[in-house]
Amino acid sequence: MSHIPGIDVIDFVLLTIYPVAALFVIEMIFRITKLKNWIKLSAQAIISIAFGIAYLTLIAAHWLTALVLFVLAIALLYQSRLAKLKPGKSPY
Repeated sequence: MSHIPGIDVIDFVLLTIYPVAALFVIEMIFRITKLKNWIKLSAQAIISIAFGIAYLTLIAAHWLTALVLFVLAIALLYQSRLAKLKPGKSPY
């Protein structure tokens, strides 16, 4: 039984898996195409922000999930900046 009215446990699990799947697909696309890491990290940050906004506005408010996605986006943008400034030192 979910604590959020109108959202079943399976739906909640799926809402958690969607951003992870999107980040994984972006990772695989950029590994295959061998584009620069800072572009990949920026794309992942944009996807995290988009899912965070969607979870706040389109779906019954998933505040904690959206907050985690926004924090992840900040970390990804920080890593993107480091990867752009110092390409050899970025582990991503």
